[in-house]
Amino acid sequence: MNLNIPEHILSITPYQPGKPLDELKRETDARRTIKLASNENPLGPSPLALKAIEHTLNRIHRYPDSRGYELTEKLSARLGVEPRQIVLGNGSDDIIAMLTRALLKPGDEAIAAKPSFLMYDIAVRCSGAELIEVPLKNLGIDLKGYEKRITPKTRLIFICNPNNPTGVAVAKQDFKRFFSEIPGDIVVVIDEAYIEFVRDKQALNGMEYFCGDRPIVILRTFSKAYGLAGLRVGYGVMPALISDLLHRVRGPFNVNILGQAAAAAALDDEAFLNRTLRLTHEGLDFLYSSLDKLGVRYFPTQTNFFLIDVQKDADMVYEDLLSLGVIVRSMSAYDFPTFIRVNVGLPEENSFFIEALQKVLS
Repeated sequence: MNLNIPEHILSITPYQPGKPLDELKRETDARRTIKLASNENPLGPSPLALKAIEHTLNRIHRYPDSRGYELTEKLSARLGVEPRQIVLGNGSDDIIAMLTRALLKPGDEAIAAKPSFLMYDIAVRCSGAELIEVPLKNLGIDLKGYEKRITPKTRLIFICNPNNPTGVAVAKQDFKRFFSEIPGDIVVVIDEAYIEFVRDKQALNGMEYFCGDRPIVILRTFSKAYGLAGLRVGYGVMPALISDLLHRVRGPFNVNILGQAAAAAALDDEAFLNRTLRLTHEGLDFLYSSLDKLGVRYFPTQTNFFLIDVQKDADMVYEDLLSLGVIVRSMSAYDFPTFIRVNVGLPEENSFFIEALQKVLS
């Protein structure tokens, strides 16, 4: 087949998701299998979200509300912004793709950290633009390094806060200085998929800088803290001028009817959110303590996942853990050849992981 494929599309490396748990169950005879690789909520979905799904099932023959009225109104009230300043997405990566389609053209540049969320690179390349990658500094985003790479071609800046895969958050003071010094026509995208898990009081919260008259976009999701990863619901808060552009390129029914209902209900489930945060923070403290006892180096996080330096080939450790029924994420593709990434599970899953890791490393 002779297809004239654009070079910027051929240059894209497809996103590699974490290994599905069902796949491991088919492949291994391990007595037990757990997945701690994709930063999912181990408690499952919000109970209120499940009830909302049940009540909505008899309407799935209808198209969803294209603008997501109920969910948008709830988010508007919760965040103190206008409904027209909110755009819903099929996951927050859907909104990343909208931003690059609407704001970038061939020859333009965007800036992101390296390593960071892989979808920034894919979305920018799809627009024929170039992603300028700035190496991390002490596993955190180097905002001064960003400033040095800004050129007249710079249109977008991506800040993953806290950063994936390192779990390090941007400090408020660092962002305040950065935001005051960069050109005012550059759109700054703060991707806060894990913001609910942050414990550091000095960490940046992007909504504190949203005023509607600077080109800043805050991305958030229901996939992590609210346990709705399978429904793919995210949202962006942005000036109305930018939201209008995104609605021009957005798929008309990009957030399904069950996802909208579940997310709107999950916003009211404070008990579930608090339980999730408590489980996550207690789980992190347990894992830190256990790794300290094993003498294994790790890096504290502001998310529900963190990095561990296994001091040997991460891909081999990943495979060895798979044979014991544990799915984690090797960081070799992120230029951390001896690191693995693991997210917090249920208490018994955390213990099972520590036992398996001890076996593998010994």
